[in-house]
Amino acid sequence: MYLRHLQVGQFRSWESADLALTPGPTVLVGRNGQGKTNLVEAVGYLATLGSHRVSADAPLVRHGATQAVVRAALRKDERELLVEVEINPGRANRVRVNRAPLPRPRELLGLVRTVLFAPEDLALVRGDPAERRRFLDDLLVSRTPRLAGVRSDYDRVLKQRNALLKTAKLARGDALATLDVWDGHLTELGGQLLAARLQLVADLAPYVAESYAGVAGPGADRAALGYSSSVPLAGDGTPVDPARVLPGAEELAAALRERVGERRKEEVDRGVTLVGPHRDDLVLHLGPAPAKGYASHGESWSFALAVKLACFALLRAEGDDPILVLDDVFAELDSGRRAALAEVARSAEQTLITAAVAEDVPAVLLGTRVQVADGQARVLPGEPADASAPAEEAGVDRG
Repeated sequence: MYLRHLQVGQFRSWESADLALTPGPTVLVGRNGQGKTNLVEAVGYLATLGSHRVSADAPLVRHGATQAVVRAALRKDERELLVEVEINPGRANRVRVNRAPLPRPRELLGLVRTVLFAPEDLALVRGDPAERRRFLDDLLVSRTPRLAGVRSDYDRVLKQRNALLKTAKLARGDALATLDVWDGHLTELGGQLLAARLQLVADLAPYVAESYAGVAGPGADRAALGYSSSVPLAGDGTPVDPARVLPGAEELAAALRERVGERRKEEVDRGVTLVGPHRDDLVLHLGPAPAKGYASHGESWSFALAVKLACFALLRAEGDDPILVLDDVFAELDSGRRAALAEVARSAEQTLITAAVAEDVPAVLLGTRVQVADGQARVLPGEPADASAPAEEAGVDRG
């Protein structure tokens, strides 16, 4: 899988950009503030319908504009697909594939797959549980797109249930009866989400251990993953055991229902849902201790890198290579970590790299170079860029 062409309009700092891309590594070089990260952020939006930098769509639209557009020509399984996302803050976004509109934008998920490594990924190790939950769920959807609906429905039910809990303490019995209905929805969807997360952690853990050993080198502590849940059956945070038989969605839903019943009075008193996947955490272990609070700065970088390399290896093992996006990270890494990352990056079908100066990027990755400056993205002369037809000429309207 690779992008052959990328266009953006009114996206972040870009009034417009039109960039031909090729397989292999492409390095976008430019001073900070020139918009190179905005371009790879647009690629990530095609994969996740979200940004790794902000939680809402409004900041993605250029100041003064009402909408932004991201278009791309994608080569996948010997086919070319034309993808367009229209970002409309405050209104429904619109998505088209080969000019045909999709009824729901989330139907796009899974078509474009990316693995992004950026400085913000240190939050996987040092940040709040919400960062790690989001990471898990984004990877879940990339791996199994149908889970986007489960995730969205769970969030909707949680919001409704929390709203009811805020009034339940002063309400009559009929409000508590309504709460029982929402409990059923919450536990059914929560069981599905929990089962998928547990399977993902079990599948990802061996890749994390292997990647961390390669990044950190001989003598380093062993990296492991655990899952800490508000439902004891789902996990207590200790490192996962590959031999453990994981509970299924129905079993987890039953455990959720029991736990919700146990904490009902406390939830009503506090006006918030205290049980469910939204309260859980992915636990990163380094040797005998959790990485958060114990890992050094260098170990934290190694762990964050190892997690992203593990994601790439997992998705690669299950299908086409995802597009590897490396956003301004080489300047932050020492020579050993650079070499480990470069080894994977040069093997990927397509790698998109941003850097302030080309010298920060290992020489084996200096394939196509794009100069980003003064509102333009220009392939440097002599670089092996594909000058084939722009995306809109192949079937994507400029609109």
